[in-house]
Amino acid sequence: MNPTGLQWFKSSYSDNGGQCIEVAANLVAARGVVPVRDSKDPDGPALAFSATAFVSFVDAVKRGEFGQG
Repeated sequence: MNPTGLQWFKSSYSDNGGQCIEVAANLVAARGVVPVRDSKDPDGPALAFSATAFVSFVDAVKRGEFGQG
């Protein structure tokens, strides 16, 4: 994935000691893709998920399905 032109943001809930991800929401409406990267390594690799898969992940996190790290 070419990260050029992506508009990355970190959740306002990400004040947890550096265990954060960033997403680039500007591709969701255009392509239905959610790019995700490690906020500590902005020049590192990014993963791309379908919007549906990302919504399912966020819902599972909200329900506490992954526990606390």
